[in-house]
Formats: sequence, structure tokens, C-alpha cells
Amino acid sequence: MAAAASTPPASAPAAARPGTSAAPVGAGTCTVLAGGRVVLPTGVVDGGRVIVEGGRIAGAAPEGATVVDLAGHWLVPGFVDLHNHGGGGASFTSGTADEVLRGVRTHREHGTTTVVASTVTGELGFLARRAGELSELVEQGDLAGVHFEGPFISPCRKGAHSEALLRHPDPAEVLALVKAARGTAKMMTLAAELPGGLDSVRLLADHGVIAALGHTDATYEQTAEAIEAGATVATHLFNAMPPLGHRVPGPVAALLQDERVTVELINDGTHLHPAALELAVRCAGAARTAFITDAMDAAGFGDGTYALGPLAVEVKDGVARLVDDGSIAGSTLTLDTAFKRAATVDLMPVEDIVRAISANPARLLGVDDRVGSLEPGKDADLVVLDADFTLKGVLRKGAWVVDPRTA
Repeated sequence: MAAAASTPPASAPAAARPGTSAAPVGAGTCTVLAGGRVVLPTGVVDGGRVIVEGGRIAGAAPEGATVVDLAGHWLVPGFVDLHNHGGGGASFTSGTADEVLRGVRTHREHGTTTVVASTVTGELGFLARRAGELSELVEQGDLAGVHFEGPFISPCRKGAHSEALLRHPDPAEVLALVKAARGTAKMMTLAAELPGGLDSVRLLADHGVIAALGHTDATYEQTAEAIEAGATVATHLFNAMPPLGHRVPGPVAALLQDERVTVELINDGTHLHPAALELAVRCAGAARTAFITDAMDAAGFGDGTYALGPLAVEVKDGVARLVDDGSIAGSTLTLDTAFKRAATVDLMPVEDIVRAISANPARLLGVDDRVGSLEPGKDADLVVLDADFTLKGVLRKGAWVVDPRTA
């Protein structure tokens, strides 16, 4: 991983430094976050409250509970990122454990309280070793799982992946990577039209791993066949796949039409025109939309030169592109920016944004019993936004990562 040319921006929210403990809401006490607009699964409650006790959301507060006044603010569930390659100058594909934790911390400071580590195309042996290393961070609760993006993708739609390292999706090799993750593999992106693709989709579904279709040159019919075989996610819809056509509809139409598929969307203003995002959300509906970052090392860090796997990336004005051919190479997006853009540019209802950025990804990952919504018994993971949807606070498991009283 190449170091960036700049330091974290001065405008980043105030928070505990990476590697230090976050401030507890109220050590040994019950705390009531009161007066805000609370987004619940049932709708928005004005002047509502969220009760936090012992790292979880409680159903009632005892006498004498500490009260934090959040009038004029939104309280929403912590964000859940299905697809993230790094941040804070750190790569999830190649960084040390400490570097990965720095990247995780960076995204937490921007509201992502649950993050899956995504790898990029590499040698199979390297990816297997990497999966084992990342699995340790999953087991200790810092990551929510591992997502393999490549090497089983189409050279026609490779994006920021090394063509020399791409392979057909051999089910035996797919299974080897899944096993290397020691039960923490959550998703694999592949091109199901390649030889072995459909069998690999079936294998992933049988092992409880999300088969995601992406970096694909599939036809409409091939995509429909892959969905029937068990694929349930569209990796960054529209990007790294044939465009929607009126005579040759391609994968986009098949992925939007099928009720079994959730579509990932990168809402950074670079990957998608607002009209394309509106079309996707309108077709898939709030229940089948998942906002992701597809972030690389520069997220929350700054412009400069980086490495994405074996490829050199130049980040300028917040847009990451391959040095060799100028292809977009992931993003520098954080989910608080995606939320604010969805609310202020795309004019999406806040409840729908919350589903796309928290509830739906949590459901896909199978962790919606713990995160993704503000309900008693779940982890006290939440984000505080001001009236303009600017992040002001982040709570994870009952501890402030960004304290709204000092931000």
C-alpha cells in the first residue's frame, strides 16, 4: 500500500484518536438520548428518545437516568457497509491488522458502525491467507465479514482489477477461498457467465455466502439464469457491466426486475448520475436498495497516490482513478456523505435512506437481529445528524466514537 500525500482533512468530525477507547455514554448508568427525530422501523418519531444501557438499546429508563438533549437532530441506526476496501490511508486487502483497524476506525467516525472488508483480485494463495487474517478481526468483532471481489470476474469489465490475475470461477477454487475465511465469508462477486460461474453461484448459495453479480459482461438471459441459480446481490449496479439498452437490456434490467435481488449503489455523484440512481431506487424499491461506499484507502484521508491490489491509483479532487488507463478505482466515499446526498440531492425520504444504508445491508449479512434498526435489545449503534444531515455523533455498542456534545 502506498502512503497518501496528505493528512486527514481538518474538517473531519471530532472523535477519539484511532487506537484509543471511545467515550462511554454513561459508565455504569442508563442514558436517554432525548428530543430528536428518531427513525424507527415503523416511521419517524418527532421528539423521540433512545434509551441506552449496557451497550444495548433498552425499553425503559429508570429514575435518575442521564439525559442527553438532541433536539433538532436526527437519530438513525448506525450505517452498515457491505462493500468497502479501506480508508484512512489503510487497505483491507494488504494492510496490517493495525492498518485495517485504522481504516475501520475512519469509517466508524463517519457513521459506519458495521463494515465488511472487501478484497480485490489477487493470487489465490494470497487471497486465502488474507481471508484468514481478516477472519481474526471478524472473530474479535471489528469486522462483520469478508467479501471477495474477484478474481472470478470478466476481463471485459475488469474495472480496477489486474487482468493478469483474473480466473474463471472454478467451484473448487471458490470453495477453497470460502473455507480460508473460516466461516466469515459473507459475499463473493463474480461473473456468472464465465465457465464454472453458475456452479459457483450454486455452491456459494449452498454455503450461505452471498453470490453477487458484478464485473460481468452477461446478457439479460445469462443474468436471469444466475439469479435463478441463487445470486441475490448486484455489485455496484450499472458500474462494471453492460449499460441498459432498449433492444439488448443486459444485466441491469434483469437485476432490477427480480424481487430476489438487492442492488448496491455508490451514491457519490461520480459513479452514478442522479437520474440513474433515481431509476434504480424507483425500480428496486427501498426494500431492495443498499448504499455502499466501495471505498479504497483514500476515504477519509485525502488526495495522493495509492495502491489498489497491484495497481497504482491516483486520487485527485476526491476521485480515484487508475494511473494506467484512468478507470475509476473504487471511491473515497463515506456513508455519511452518501446519506446527506440522498437526502439533499436525491430527495429520498429519510426512512428509505435508513433502509438502504442500515436495515437492508444488515438483513443481507444476517446480523439484523443485532444491528440495522433502533429497537430494544439491539446493539446501541446509532448516528446523530443535524437538521442539514451533517454528522454530529456516532455511538457504537453504547460508546461515543464521535460525541455530539463536543463535535
